[in-house]
Amino acid sequence: MTKADIVNEIAKSTGVEKAAVLSVVESFMETVKGSLIKEENVYLRGFGSFIIKKRAQKTARNISKNTTIIIPEHNIPAFKPAKTFMTEVKK
Repeated sequence: MTKADIVNEIAKSTGVEKAAVLSVVESFMETVKGSLIKEENVYLRGFGSFIIKKRAQKTARNISKNTTIIIPEHNIPAFKPAKTFMTEVKK
């Protein structure tokens, strides 16, 4: 499902114009991204959590050049679904 599909479904079920729904969906995504950039987790009860995971520094190998490089510690975004959401998907 794409963003356009989501906008169409919400517009159809609520009767709100597609332009307004698109604006809300994009604002939601920008807000989540902004929070994660500030290293603040986003919790949506019954749906899941958008969290920041820290990856530790590690040594990697470039096989073609036979060299080792150090990958520094960094943050990655992740999504952890809620238990109720997981049980609904498993059914």
